[in-house]
Amino acid sequence: MRWWSVANLVSNTGTWMQLTVQNLLVLQITGSAAATGLSLAVQAGPGLLLGVFGGAMVDRWPRKVTAAVSQGVLGAIAFLTATLIACDLLSVPVLLLAAVTGIVNTIDGPATSLLGNDLVPRKDVPSAIALGSMVHSAGRLIGTALAAVAVGTLGMASAYVANGVSFLFVTAVIPFLRPATHSARAAARAAAPAEAAPARTRPLPRPRRGRPSAGAPDGARAGLAYFMGRPRLVALAGVTALSSIFGRNYQLTLAVLVIGPLQAGQSDFGTVSTVLAIGGILGAVVAGRLRNPTVRLVGVLAACGGVLQVAAGLAPGLLVLIALVIPMAVVESISDTAGATVLQTDPAPEMRGRVLGVWRSTSTGWQLVGPPLLGLLVEFAGARGALVSGGLLIAGAIACGGLRHRTVVRRAPALPHAVSAVPVPVPIAVPGIGRAS
Repeated sequence: MRWWSVANLVSNTGTWMQLTVQNLLVLQITGSAAATGLSLAVQAGPGLLLGVFGGAMVDRWPRKVTAAVSQGVLGAIAFLTATLIACDLLSVPVLLLAAVTGIVNTIDGPATSLLGNDLVPRKDVPSAIALGSMVHSAGRLIGTALAAVAVGTLGMASAYVANGVSFLFVTAVIPFLRPATHSARAAARAAAPAEAAPARTRPLPRPRRGRPSAGAPDGARAGLAYFMGRPRLVALAGVTALSSIFGRNYQLTLAVLVIGPLQAGQSDFGTVSTVLAIGGILGAVVAGRLRNPTVRLVGVLAACGGVLQVAAGLAPGLLVLIALVIPMAVVESISDTAGATVLQTDPAPEMRGRVLGVWRSTSTGWQLVGPPLLGLLVEFAGARGALVSGGLLIAGAIACGGLRHRTVVRRAPALPHAVSAVPVPVPIAVPGIGRAS
């Protein structure tokens, strides 16, 4: 897990170096803001259309091989892009490269996510996800700073070269990773006395990791049906969609609020963005102590975030806004970690890749719809109105959903005493035995 965390830090740093210059590069090549937005849509589009199929492939293929190959392909794309930039030939294939990157990411995302969770016991999965969140935030800060230095001294192609090297580093680390279950079995064998081994027993065949069991449903359609048949996952999707559309696009709403009603400058918004990143790291530290998060916890945290957003929309000055931004970021980070833990541990081991694929498709949908919709809300109601109305909508909808769920549970017919008195064991999905981060 230490090696995987180091590899993730290197990879996130390279990714943010590339992302920092990517939009500027497309704008420089095309001279069109619309073309820049189109390139982002082309890269995100495969996640919407093919995410379910990518998750199904991850369930069928060996996980470590899948993750290593996808990382290697992404590295090759980054090196190819750097070469085209250096030769001044990028103008034609820029959209094609964005589309190929999006297609590979539909497989790479679930594979690397599940692989990371395989490295720790189930009880430590929330800590692993929180650590990944901290690594992501740290990589964002480091990558953004290094991008400015690299582009100023070596040119834009250097950011893509650095990202390509980071992918190769992850690819080199993956073969040396050992799942938590493998380490536990090895430790047990080493601790057991030699004479305790049975004399004439044939060992059971080892299950092939990353593949569904013989009786497991197969295909993307089965993954979608499984997802829709799990009320917890559907509720998690609803809460996350509401929060993402009306509460997470702070780069838009807070930017307009700081520069507009608060009459501050761009450097002040940079301060707000830095505080958001620091709050995210603090939230990840707190989230690392979670053990069994639930969808109810995610909903409560999202509602609290909505209330804080309302307060931020009513903030009279920059200092008050900064004071509110810290708990907003902390709550958001804890909610993200709790939601990711539920998403990655609730499904059966042989279905986790497909569930993540369904999640990628649906989340890409609200990520594409959210910014334009929120932009219209800001245009119509202003920054303060968008923050206040969005926060009230999030908190109100979650509260109504919680009350409805409680009412349904109370009205459900009680089981006979003889039946309810029998304890029913609940199987625990162990992420380390079939999946990852």
